[in-house]
Amino acid sequence: MAKQLLLNAFNMNCIGHINHGLWTHPRDTSTQYKTLDYWTNLARLLERGLFDGLFIADIVGTYDIYGQSLDVTLKESIQLPVNDPLLLVSAMAAVTRHLGFGLTANLTYEAPYLFARRLSTLDHLSNGRVGWNIVTGYLDSAARAMGLSQQPEHDRRYDQADEYLQVLYKLLEGSWADDAVVADRQQRVYAQPDKVRKVSHHGEFYNVDGYHLSEPSPQRTPVLFQAGSSQRGLAFAGNHAECVFISGQDKAATRAQVDKVRAAAQAAGRAPQAIKVFMGITVIVAATEQEAQAKHAEYLRHASPEAGVAHFAASTGIDFAAYELDEPIGFSQGNAIQSATRQLQDNAWTRRRLLEQHALGGRYVTLVGSPDQVAEQLIAWIDETGLDGFNLTRTVTPESFEDFIDLVIPQLQQRGRYKTAYAEGTLREKLFQTDHPHLPADHPGSAYRFAPSPAPTGVPHHA
Repeated sequence: MAKQLLLNAFNMNCIGHINHGLWTHPRDTSTQYKTLDYWTNLARLLERGLFDGLFIADIVGTYDIYGQSLDVTLKESIQLPVNDPLLLVSAMAAVTRHLGFGLTANLTYEAPYLFARRLSTLDHLSNGRVGWNIVTGYLDSAARAMGLSQQPEHDRRYDQADEYLQVLYKLLEGSWADDAVVADRQQRVYAQPDKVRKVSHHGEFYNVDGYHLSEPSPQRTPVLFQAGSSQRGLAFAGNHAECVFISGQDKAATRAQVDKVRAAAQAAGRAPQAIKVFMGITVIVAATEQEAQAKHAEYLRHASPEAGVAHFAASTGIDFAAYELDEPIGFSQGNAIQSATRQLQDNAWTRRRLLEQHALGGRYVTLVGSPDQVAEQLIAWIDETGLDGFNLTRTVTPESFEDFIDLVIPQLQQRGRYKTAYAEGTLREKLFQTDHPHLPADHPGSAYRFAPSPAPTGVPHHA
């Protein structure tokens, strides 16, 4: 049976996310991001399209590298202002039944003890539909705002992340037994004291001595997303991630990235297919190819290539505004996103070439065409690269999602490559087609599960 593709809508609690400048389009509604209706309407729309999830990006800090200022960032609203993504879930979960929520949170600035409670709370309120996109940050502007002189070194951030996950596993998986809560009114026992344990963690980065504040949620640990593609990031993904988000530019390079993710999982003692791999993609579709090309041209007139380059400058740590249009941009290995800086290693990049690449305000692969053309291209990406699915970016919102749902989804369904109904269960059960809501046995987090206390020596223990 041919693989059915997975699909997340890719968004952010802000105006300008990936394809910058399109907030100026007369049909775009992204300036309404501050209202609950904006998000609840989107959630209903995505559930109508049977999307697996809404993946909400986030950033701590501001993009101040381009021109050494915030001028372009503020004028084009390049992920500034940006509001908290986690606070959106309750409202969207209340108007949907199946849609998952992939939430980005930067562990560098989140205390694990309180963050564990926030995750459990959202998992309870959504009935097990929450995922966490694990990020460590890369902006020095964030570090300065949080009282540090600069970001910790790249690989060092992953060392901290490894320990952070250990703390979370201990809290989410090991503090409360599955049957700790009995809610027995007659005996006046809500939770059994012998089924709740204190977590004592004393490591290099964290010291935690306390009980998890929340009772076990449907998934306990939310579905774990991650996006690092450096050697250290891949090792982290192999150990912890259940879904990995990559940015591909061509099929051969994407196939190589997917293979590296699978190999990282295997090296960590997990099945190669234990990780679902998603790629960011932009789709512009209309009833005919001619209409789609006309719509693409219309969008280009509103997009801001300079804003896209300013965003990319923050990802690399290189001030592209300091270069003349056709001056070669020198490669330098900094402390930002390594996959972004690798794109500049061939030394053939100029600011003019970057502006051309960011014509639509972003640099993701863009598919333009009729419904059947787009469906066939998406299927080709899945079949030729080993991808499991896509994070679909927005252009003009909500138009781009409406077009995809009304025009492309039926074509994928006709080809047997997209579901026609949701499965029951939690987000983890839906994504992995399992009937078990918790981390699988081969995931390292499962080793932290609450285990019965050993019986005293010489006394038989009865489970």
